[in-house]
Amino acid sequence: MFESASLSHRVEKTAYRREEPKLRQSLLDAQYDLLRSGKFATLILIAGVEGAGKGETVNLLSEWMDPRHIEVSGFGLPSDEESERPRLWRYWRALPPKGKVGIFFGAWHTQPIVDRVQGRIDAARFEQEMTEILRLERMLVDEGVLLLKFWFHLSKPQQKKRLRQLEKDPVTAWRVTKTDWNLYKHYDDFTAVCEPFVRKTSTGEAPWLVVAGADERYRSLTVGRTLLAALRERLDEQPVDRLPDRNPPLLPAADKLNVLRALQLDQPLAKAAYSRQLEELSGRLNRLFRDPRMKEMAVVAVFEGNDAAGKGGAIRRVTRAIDARGYQTVSVAAPSEEERAQPYLWRFWRHVPRRGQLLIFDRSWYGRVLVERVEGFCKEPDWMRAYSEINDFEQQLARHRVLVVKFWLAISKEEQYRRFKERESIAFKRFKITDEDWRNRKKWDQYEKAVCDMVDRTSTSVAPWTLVEANNKYYARIKVLRTLVEAIEGALAGFEPAAGVTAGGKPRAKRRK
Repeated sequence: MFESASLSHRVEKTAYRREEPKLRQSLLDAQYDLLRSGKFATLILIAGVEGAGKGETVNLLSEWMDPRHIEVSGFGLPSDEESERPRLWRYWRALPPKGKVGIFFGAWHTQPIVDRVQGRIDAARFEQEMTEILRLERMLVDEGVLLLKFWFHLSKPQQKKRLRQLEKDPVTAWRVTKTDWNLYKHYDDFTAVCEPFVRKTSTGEAPWLVVAGADERYRSLTVGRTLLAALRERLDEQPVDRLPDRNPPLLPAADKLNVLRALQLDQPLAKAAYSRQLEELSGRLNRLFRDPRMKEMAVVAVFEGNDAAGKGGAIRRVTRAIDARGYQTVSVAAPSEEERAQPYLWRFWRHVPRRGQLLIFDRSWYGRVLVERVEGFCKEPDWMRAYSEINDFEQQLARHRVLVVKFWLAISKEEQYRRFKERESIAFKRFKITDEDWRNRKKWDQYEKAVCDMVDRTSTSVAPWTLVEANNKYYARIKVLRTLVEAIEGALAGFEPAAGVTAGGKPRAKRRK
């Protein structure tokens, strides 16, 4: 794939000086058109061989365009904070909003390539990493991001010549390090890994453009022209209706039975038994979060359910058992302007907790396949693809030792009506009932269908759904606590306590000689 880029491409100085001013003006005009329209975000990935002009190109684009509306992110080794989150977390945080241009100098491709060359991962894991990258890039493109990927290339002799030229010039000598020469020694090893990587991750919606990096003027014009053409094509295109995806319809079971209708919603539990179990489970949960092994993992608890099903009450029984410094609650409502300017999952990725922490979502990323689906806030192809995007998200959390525990609290239509009327009649509960709740109730069957589809498509081995029979609030709260406690206990069983510390958090007794 690198044959053409290994040729001695060259642009004469006079031709460059004639072209540069026009290109800069056109790029600036396109950037301002993008800013005014706010139609989409532009993300530029800069990757490739060391010494091929990657850093110079990043600086050049910031010089040619208005740097106030360009967000440059350089990614080196992950910080301690970043290491405690899934690998893609730091890239999600840096995504540019609609109307802006983002430049990633080194991105999600860098670490898998380095790890493969250095033998830290095998071919199967490398293949898995590439698949994850493909799914991420496909999702960004589906969300409307203009994704441009530039791979800067030098042949081995060109790289050696380039490094020597930089070393000889006192102004640029600092840019060449021992690491650069060490990478040059492993040029063939990197090429053997990079060539199939570029080939497999170059797709129709997000292809790699391999740029010959030996001549500064050639690569500058190549990148500038490509960026301008992509921006103008997207900005000037006439809006068209998206062709519907040819997905098979989601039909109900022939006998009308589903996972919700199969639940026995009226489960008995007396108040005295509830109080005893609440105290016992609260103690177990508190001890779990004081267990030193919790430093090796994090917990994300997702609460969804019918309106008035008791999510808030269940959440409070969880948080009362834990030190306030050990958890955070995120209540999800309609997206803000900032959130609408980003891909859908961005506002959830940014809350991913550090290890040792509990993060509770009161409503969550499942809004796309529930309220947005039923209320028509997004199109069918968008909520249909959300199932796989959500599964990918949760799998990435699980791979990074984030335990995902998901609850759907279910009540009957009759019980919901009773609770609605009760809220209207009690002054201090009136804030809990709104006109929107009554409107949602009219779409009970549509929501039931959406919930069943959600459970069928997103209850996985790494993040299964727990359906909670919630007509009896006492029973629902105990089931939530017990499920959470047992899930954490099961996850902690795979971790060894820190040296010199027992699983209960007490120092180990020294053995007498």
